[in-house]
Amino acid sequence: MSKQKTKKSVFKRIKITSTGKILRKHQLGSGHLKRKKSKSALNRQKKTSEFFKGETRRLRRVIGL
Repeated sequence: MSKQKTKKSVFKRIKITSTGKILRKHQLGSGHLKRKKSKSALNRQKKTSEFFKGETRRLRRVIGL
């Protein structure tokens, strides 16, 4: 059985911490309709955040961890 290749497009968008948590660089949906959003909501979207438990399981499979 051959080794699974890492999905490079996914791997570039995430960061894996030393403890094994998977972080995303920014919140989803922050690319458009910014005039309607408050300043605090835009600042919240700039911060890195952790993926949910179900998403991390799927991402680990995709990137080969």
